[in-house]
Amino acid sequence: MIFRAMGLVKPRARPHPRDMSVSREEILVLGLTAGVVGSLVGGLTLYAGLALVVAGSHAGWLLALPAAPLGGGLGYLLARKLAARLKA
Repeated sequence: MIFRAMGLVKPRARPHPRDMSVSREEILVLGLTAGVVGSLVGGLTLYAGLALVVAGSHAGWLLALPAAPLGGGLGYLLARKLAARLKA
């Protein structure tokens, strides 16, 4: 091949080892776990914060505002845990 000799075509990458692959089951369990745990933690934090705000305590905003990022952060931590397990 002319293009390969000129360095325009990258050499083929070696296939990934079979033990590094993620099965559909693991992705499904990760998604369901992250969704359920994130919804529960985020929802309860939002509820507690808004209940305090309605009761007249402005400190409730400290719970209500980070509710969504907190729920998403738990999903991120679960994904990192799965990635670390696959690495080891």
